[in-house]
Amino acid sequence: MVPQARAAFNASFTDEKYQLLLKNTQSGLLKPIEFRLAETPIFIGADFRDKLITAGDAIIQTILQPNFKQLTQNAIPERWNIPNENDHPHFIALDFGVCKDEHGTLVPKLIEMQGFPSLFGFQAHQGYHYQQAFGLPGGDWSIYFSGLDSDSYIELMKKTILGPYQPDEVVLMDVSAYDQKTAVDFFVTQNYLGIPIVSLQDLKQLGNQLFYELNGELKQIKRLYNRLIFDEIEHNDELLKNVIDLRQPLDVEWITHPNWFYRISKYTMPFLKGEYVPQTYFLNQLDNIPADLENYVLKPLFSFAGQGVIIDVKPADIERITDKHNWILQQKVNYEPSIQAPDGGVKAEIRLLYLWPDGDQKPTLAINLARLSRGQMIGVRYNKNFTWVGGTVAFLQK
Repeated sequence: MVPQARAAFNASFTDEKYQLLLKNTQSGLLKPIEFRLAETPIFIGADFRDKLITAGDAIIQTILQPNFKQLTQNAIPERWNIPNENDHPHFIALDFGVCKDEHGTLVPKLIEMQGFPSLFGFQAHQGYHYQQAFGLPGGDWSIYFSGLDSDSYIELMKKTILGPYQPDEVVLMDVSAYDQKTAVDFFVTQNYLGIPIVSLQDLKQLGNQLFYELNGELKQIKRLYNRLIFDEIEHNDELLKNVIDLRQPLDVEWITHPNWFYRISKYTMPFLKGEYVPQTYFLNQLDNIPADLENYVLKPLFSFAGQGVIIDVKPADIERITDKHNWILQQKVNYEPSIQAPDGGVKAEIRLLYLWPDGDQKPTLAINLARLSRGQMIGVRYNKNFTWVGGTVAFLQK
């Protein structure tokens, strides 16, 4: 969105450089990257960068308020309410669409949020390889916030995820971890932190302690770097019968505790106000259907990758929903095709990624993730057969 930087990048772009990006980003990872990498990063100027920071700060203030847990208590499904919850999430991700306001100025608009890890490892890896493959100048641009650089960012990741423990006392855990689409992030994180990757199916329990197998012996787990979303396994009865039930009180620290996945989610959005937040209502608290319903989108509170979202909402869609407490009605956010590709404008979404180590008073805005789209929505299935779309990273003007 910095015209000079965009023009310079496009003028020097070649498919050979893009192929070099793909080759180098893939190098050293144990399996292929299963999502598309865009041909270009985003270049964000100081003005839009500051708007992003301001928008994020306002949302973080809501999360920091003393009654936040009380506000979000009903967000946690009873069957997945895990004991021993701590007092803050270790990760926060805020997704903003790049839009235009009524004056024609580019502004961020909140799309979604989560209190759960994102691609914290992969984004640093990807940003480095964009810089190398395309020869991007490093001095005036950075993918990091808060004065961080590549070294201090990795130190912040270590402080957040490892805490006081040795790398072999902390495991990155997910169901069938090596089969996950985001496993490439697991591999990069393992390289940065030295922690093992362990599947849910491979956890062992003795008493109330968890273990994994290391060099033929059982090693106690002090911290779980949790990448498991419980909703993904709740209907897999066969799996649940054969793995440890993580809902029991266990002598292990969660990074981050699973309850934060539910607390910081679409459930939080009706509590947020401000110029960068679309008006959002819990469906069960909606007195009247808005007269301009065409300007709203209907979303289930808990779904992934846009599943269940109704974009062209009709009154009948609202009336036939029986579990209205599990839905929100949210003002539409109209993405502006603000990234100029060689063959036209591309829409962008930027995710602000925060790390919050134990002992810190508040989270630190650390790095970003960006996605480019030409489809009706940002997700992969809306962008098949397009180029200059997919996952990328934003370089921010210092």
